[in-house]
Amino acid sequence: MTFRAVQGRPRTTSFDRALRAEVRDPLWLLTRQWQLGEFRGTDGGSPVTATYSVATSGPSRFRPGSGAAQALPADRPLEAVAERRALPFAFGPDPGSFDLRLAIGRRWLKFLGPQMGLKQLRKTYIDKYPIALPDPGADADTSRTADPEVWSTLQAVAGRRMDGYALYRHIKVENGKASDGISASGPARQQLDALGVRLVAWFDDLFDQPSGNGTWDATRLEHRFSVAAAPAGTEKVLTAQEYPGGHLDWHAFSIDPGAPLGGTTPPPPPINRTVFPAPVRYSGMPLSRWWAIEDGRTNFAGVQPDSTDLARLVFLEFALVYSNDWYQLPCDLPAGVLASIRGLAVTDVFGQRQWISPAGAGQDEDWQRWSMFTLDTIGTADVAADMSMFLSPTVLKVADGAPLEEVALIRDENANMVWGVEKTVPLPTGESRRGSEVVAQILAHRQRLAPAPAPDAPRAPIAYRAMSVVPENWVPFVAVHVPSSERAIRLQRAAMPSVIDGRPVRPHTSLLREGIDAGNPYFINEEEVTPTGTTLTLAYNRTRWSNGRVSVWLSAQRGLGRGEGSSGLVFDTLIDTAR
Repeated sequence: MTFRAVQGRPRTTSFDRALRAEVRDPLWLLTRQWQLGEFRGTDGGSPVTATYSVATSGPSRFRPGSGAAQALPADRPLEAVAERRALPFAFGPDPGSFDLRLAIGRRWLKFLGPQMGLKQLRKTYIDKYPIALPDPGADADTSRTADPEVWSTLQAVAGRRMDGYALYRHIKVENGKASDGISASGPARQQLDALGVRLVAWFDDLFDQPSGNGTWDATRLEHRFSVAAAPAGTEKVLTAQEYPGGHLDWHAFSIDPGAPLGGTTPPPPPINRTVFPAPVRYSGMPLSRWWAIEDGRTNFAGVQPDSTDLARLVFLEFALVYSNDWYQLPCDLPAGVLASIRGLAVTDVFGQRQWISPAGAGQDEDWQRWSMFTLDTIGTADVAADMSMFLSPTVLKVADGAPLEEVALIRDENANMVWGVEKTVPLPTGESRRGSEVVAQILAHRQRLAPAPAPDAPRAPIAYRAMSVVPENWVPFVAVHVPSSERAIRLQRAAMPSVIDGRPVRPHTSLLREGIDAGNPYFINEEEVTPTGTTLTLAYNRTRWSNGRVSVWLSAQRGLGRGEGSSGLVFDTLIDTAR
């Protein structure tokens, strides 16, 4: 049996004249209306009223990655809770963030000023929690003495200012008191302890930091977290599996059928309203009748799509054929809720009442199902599609600070490896600088401390070099096998030897120092570094929530790279010594 497709053959490739509404004579206009089907009667009436019921519930539980569930704060946006990470006050044994250390110390000394009998303790606290002066002749203090600006800053504050973070850590982490080790009377000690609690509360309110583990998945280079709400009395878990950072909205979440978080607050009463539908209108929309004259702001006849340009063809079909068949209903919902439409009934001009079902209803895995602003379900189980709509408790605009850290993960096909290029690294003072400049200053300072001996005179016209030199802000990642797999690989952080003493060069950014202080290896999934590369940035963010509260937090964000690169790393080369 043979099947043949029946297709129309237009007489011309231009439809400009067919889309025009030329004014000629009344008979021509009536014929034009008959041609377009305006005289064809239907039994469908226009909607007059619509009654709906919407169940809403704000998310009240939060779980970072695979951590423990906790209450979701309602006094700050979800971005601050989902992206926040601990402030880096130290890089291994080296202290850092001296700008924050001095800010906390200055705040504490201000607390002591107005208190009667406590002002004389300012010098005592400066001596107890001092800013240590690094030794420019010690290799261990190279990170704080190699840069002239950092070295001069520490010289200016050492012995004159207080390390406030040391006091904050003593109270917050070590469960100590502000009066520990201070010679004072009983009432004065009580005042100091009360001020210590006030200092911790002030800094915790100034910066949003996670109480436990953060949401950043260093292996996948993205944030992973879950929130839970109960719009219809039954808890629903929404999980963000691949949130790279930046703008957080509904499309970052999926329905998680796994274990519930528990502890969700009861939902409020459903919203029941009767409204009047209004036709959808947009700028330049073709008028539904031929008797009116359009303003000509939008010329759809000027759009000339190709036969393979499906997006433009679908847009033109909607604009010219189906645009006047859509109606909109007003539905005011509070920000930050998970909404589920319980029912929608429409009454038309003939008095008929019809129950409207969701257009995207069906099985979640049905490839022919299409919907927008709805959430998919994690997994491949044959379950019904979830028609909830999530108005995430987020803000429209977040002010991003200058990058404190910036790392470019690039592929080096010549060396057959991946490099983490530290383009921007933090200084101990809390500022940031170009990574190549910082490592050059550190290398020059270490060379002054331990000058290399003069090389021997060449004994042959050529010399053998085992490996070339790579800048110390280039961190190598080598491919290793995934356990229990013979083909899958992942990227493991390695280290290049220093040109000074051959010791492994440590990363200068917290993004690449993952697990290094605990002596743990660091792996990145191989698919996360695309051929175009991946960019990681660490910066402060600031925004204002609906209650007027200002939120400041430190977050990591992943972006696209700019292609491959070459480190110039080569092995087993011969060098001409005669030059």
